Amino acid sequence: MEPLTPLDVQKALDAYQLGIQIQTFDESTATSAEAAAAIGTTLGSIVKSLVFVIEEQPIVVLAAGDQKIDTRKLAALYEVGRKKVKIASPEQCIEYVGYAPGGVPPLGHRQPLPIYIDATLQRFEMVYAAAGTPNAIFPIPFVTLVDISRGKVTDVIVDDEARPD
Repeated sequence: MEPLTPLDVQKALDAYQLGIQIQTFDESTATSAEAAAAIGTTLGSIVKSLVFVIEEQPIVVLAAGDQKIDTRKLAALYEVGRKKVKIASPEQCIEYVGYAPGGVPPLGHRQPLPIYIDATLQRFEMVYAAAGTPNAIFPIPFVTLVDISRGKVTDVIVDDEARPD
């Protein structure tokens, strides 16, 4: 199965008539740290789009770049044990959303999937999301991201006090 491209992401953005344009970079923006450095923004304002599979159901989690996903919280959303929550393989990412890890956008997926948005992203008026490849990003107001992704804003991150020092 062929991956989708930033052109597919741009078409999805254009459908909302927001005037948002994808930016491409010479350097990698595949990780949150690389993306923040390329744009010149804080790590937390980077949206990392992660694909998980919970009992054969793919989901997308949009999290702040400075946070870690708590798989126990994802499991609780589906009322299953934590071991039922698996990160999708690169092949599964392409199959379910159309994009490989490092370039998964928050919209323009192959199929509609449940989307959960890390509540800590609300700290930022403007956030930056991947746009289909590991060197393409687009800026989007947080409220617009929630609206067009139809995502549910929820607590999906590891609590500070639960993090080891």
